[in-house]
This record gives sequence, C-alpha cells and structure tokens, in this order.
Amino acid sequence: MIVNDKKDIDMEIKEQKNAFYIGDSIGSAIAVITFQPKGEDAIVIDHTFVKEEYRKQGIAHSLVMKVADYARRENKKIVPQCSYAREMLTRDDRFEDVL
Repeated sequence: MIVNDKKDIDMEIKEQKNAFYIGDSIGSAIAVITFQPKGEDAIVIDHTFVKEEYRKQGIAHSLVMKVADYARRENKKIVPQCSYAREMLTRDDRFEDVL
C-alpha cells in the first residue's frame, strides 16, 4: 500500500477484459496495461501507463509480468507493440517462452 497525499492507495493488480490495472477502477487507475487479441494464439500489448508520481517504483514492470503470466496461463504469445513492454520483454531471457 502506498500513502500519497494522506490517501491510501491499494497496490493490488486487478484484471479487466484485455487489461490489468492498479486503482479503484480502470478509469481512475494510477497504472494500466492493455492488450488486444491477435488471432487465437497471441496478444498485442499496446499500452502501458503509470501516473508520473508513481513512476520509478517497478509498477510498470509488475504489470508486464502480470501479462506474461496471463499469456503463459492462456498458452498465448505476446507481441509487444508498446515500447516499454518491448524493451522489457526482449531484454530478459525469462520471457523467451511468450515471445
């Protein structure tokens, strides 16, 4: 949990169709990653966002990890269109199985 401006922020990653986010709802999320299906066997990560005041805390990394876990569970490959996800996934051998 992060305390910011005397407000407690629940850092639990929540799931919505084609997205993971942190916050009360996806519309007011402090961080979000979205992906779209590509055929039957792949998903395209198209957007990763973390509000400026929450950056540099590993939140975007955690969101990409969550999508990688989802892809493994669903037996899908990831096409990292988003520049952050592309850099993270292609630089780490742990993700070879989902690329």
